[in-house]
Amino acid sequence: MGDSHISNRPEQSEKWSRRGILAALGAVPAATLLTGCGSGSAHTAQGPAATASVRAATKKAVVTVTPADGATKAGFGAPVEVVVTDGTLASVKVSGNDGSVLEGSYNDDRTAWTSSRNPYSGTRYTVAVTTQGGTEETATFTTAAPGETFLGYFTPEAGSTSGVGMPVSINFTRAVSDRAAVQKAITVTAEPAVEIVGHWFSDTRLDFRPETYWAAGTRITLGLRLKDVQGADGVYGVQSKDVTFHIGREQISTVDLATKEMTVRRGGETVDTYPVSGGDAEHTTWSGIMVISERFEQTRMESSTVGLGDEYDISDVPHAQRLTTSGTFVHGNYWASTAVFGHQNTSHGCIGLHDTKGANDSSVDGYRFYDSSLLGDVVIVKNSGERTVEASNGLNGWNLSWSDWKTGSAL
Repeated sequence: MGDSHISNRPEQSEKWSRRGILAALGAVPAATLLTGCGSGSAHTAQGPAATASVRAATKKAVVTVTPADGATKAGFGAPVEVVVTDGTLASVKVSGNDGSVLEGSYNDDRTAWTSSRNPYSGTRYTVAVTTQGGTEETATFTTAAPGETFLGYFTPEAGSTSGVGMPVSINFTRAVSDRAAVQKAITVTAEPAVEIVGHWFSDTRLDFRPETYWAAGTRITLGLRLKDVQGADGVYGVQSKDVTFHIGREQISTVDLATKEMTVRRGGETVDTYPVSGGDAEHTTWSGIMVISERFEQTRMESSTVGLGDEYDISDVPHAQRLTTSGTFVHGNYWASTAVFGHQNTSHGCIGLHDTKGANDSSVDGYRFYDSSLLGDVVIVKNSGERTVEASNGLNGWNLSWSDWKTGSAL
């Protein structure tokens, strides 16, 4: 046993000697080398690569706004855009000095934001941006004013109550060449809901109607979003508003010039019949569906305004209601014999009812019919000996079939 102990000493001594030699030579034992490999890796992470990573992580986000910050005549024909590099967007708010706010959306990785509509013309905008890293940026720009503008004047008046034949008619102050763009910026909706289609009668007139007359009690909303819509080269709309109208009771009157009688039906029931006088053989009355577009308790009528020279000039025609732009009215008549009404067609194209001078006798037919009527009421003329009135002559688009009406839409 002692011999064994002694015989082991040289081996142990040899092992220690080798370690000493290795240490003296600057070498590292195997276990230390493994540890050294780990230490070496950690050291490398703190070296140049680690420094690059830290620099990348601490780079400041760079925000770019379009239109550019400080622009004073920025375009208004494209959306506002916000882009960030070396970061992501936390919030974007774009507000105008008119109180409007531009809503928008982010891309998938939130490095870009685009407004959902274009900025308005002639407006100063402030863009406030915050990134996920806490960077805050503010930019301002002012959009240019449009060079030339147009308006759309609409019928009926806001808040008014009309008859079931009243279309929504818009007349533009400048000719429209991009009809699709303008029509797309206008909406007409109804409660109860019904399909409503626009029809262009000219480059300055766009009417809207359903397939059949409005239902009594309908609520109609006209939405105009014409601001900054380019209607023609360099000509922009300026309106952005909503208006409502209402449809009252249903009243449809039919004038038969063969029998020289007008039948008034309200809600499908006959409520009145009146003897009338229409246009004579040389001045026949338009036939077809017509809509009352103007009403005057008294008005002046001159033959020269309708191309008939100096045949008449009556300063106080009572209870006059316009049916066509060209000059057809249904009105009271105090200058003809009462024997004419219901028996002879003697007018220059208008439909006359017995009336009295001064328009204040509530017992006569002219007064009664006028008192029962609304703008937008339907008056149908038949057996007049004349062709059907043009749909554009007054608010008379009902003379077009639904398919023909729809072909006049730009959408």
